[in-house]
Amino acid sequence: MIGIKKIEWVSNYMPLLNYLQKNYKGVLDGIKITMAIHLEAKTAYLAITLKKLGAEVFVTGCNPLSTQDDVAEALKDFGIIVHAKRTNDEKIYYENLNKVLDYNPDLILDDGADLSVIVHTERKELLKNLKGISEETTTGVRRIKNLEKSGILSVPVIAVNNARMKYLFDNRYGTGQSTWDSIMRNTNTLIAGKNVVVAGYGWCGRGIAMRAKVLGANVIITEVDPVKALEALMDGYRVMKMSETSKIADIVVTSTGMKDVVKYEDIVNMKDGVILANAGHFNVEIPVDELEKNAEFVFEARPNVKGYKINGKKIFLIGEGRLVNLAAADGHPIEIMDISFALQTLSLIYLKKNHGKLENKVYGYPEELDIEVADLKLKSLGIEIDVLNENQREYMKGF
Repeated sequence: MIGIKKIEWVSNYMPLLNYLQKNYKGVLDGIKITMAIHLEAKTAYLAITLKKLGAEVFVTGCNPLSTQDDVAEALKDFGIIVHAKRTNDEKIYYENLNKVLDYNPDLILDDGADLSVIVHTERKELLKNLKGISEETTTGVRRIKNLEKSGILSVPVIAVNNARMKYLFDNRYGTGQSTWDSIMRNTNTLIAGKNVVVAGYGWCGRGIAMRAKVLGANVIITEVDPVKALEALMDGYRVMKMSETSKIADIVVTSTGMKDVVKYEDIVNMKDGVILANAGHFNVEIPVDELEKNAEFVFEARPNVKGYKINGKKIFLIGEGRLVNLAAADGHPIEIMDISFALQTLSLIYLKKNHGKLENKVYGYPEELDIEVADLKLKSLGIEIDVLNENQREYMKGF
């Protein structure tokens, strides 16, 4: 079975999850965990890890086009309940979210906060049993912080995205590599010499821009944060308004988490053959509905690439404007997700151990767990580093 082979392949490159499977057996005994996650081989191996640690695991997707059906089917062979399907039908997507919530979980592992929002707005009866939530994305943390600000957050939440081992590696190196993997494999076009516009200079945008620069692109950053804009400028990139880039852009990649980053009037002014891709969690950054409505005609240019004829020009969109590295590729590199999923696993263990001791608020990632994952990663690579001696530690305590 192809799905099984995919899972077996990633298991060779996930030493941190393999370590946790070996050394944390039974730590999640009696716990029901519901996961909404981009369901592909690496996330499947995370679900298998949680199962091996003693949890009952129920899995669905966290984005309509990021589930790989062969992997979802294979995961059932490991005793994990799966309700997920690769589909652009949002009704089916939300039905599956509710199906995995029907198991009344003790803990939620969320990616994008759809489960978290549902239990706090539509399925409040589940809050009686829910002990905590682990959220791994920038978008998800923002949404849950809005629940907290509104006074309706009813369980403690660990913001895994705020771990240094998450945003410095997953967001930067993971998004950077996987975004360009998707763009290049789906278009087969040269990146060198192109004008590449990256919308947003957060950690994901930094990674996308860095990889584009290495590939030889002329990189332009658009931003709304003056500090990040200045940082991009001093990192060697041009900084412009999106409206100014539209006539010169060859490739536009959004990575902000904000809606309407590229406006339809920007697209109308773009060059014939421009390529659009979204690396943000939701499909709101590029105005897909307006493209569909206003195009003279719509056609499939290549698998995963839709073409729109507008004002006599062809506009190409990858993955229907959804998360490009997962809707039209395999997501982040395996070793990167090994780090992120070790963080996720330890956060769930932390929530279980500290049940009843935590307030109903969003917590930053525990520093000791962040360091533990970094240490484990270095050991898996055979790398040793220096440590401070007692005299140095005493010096650090001084004024």
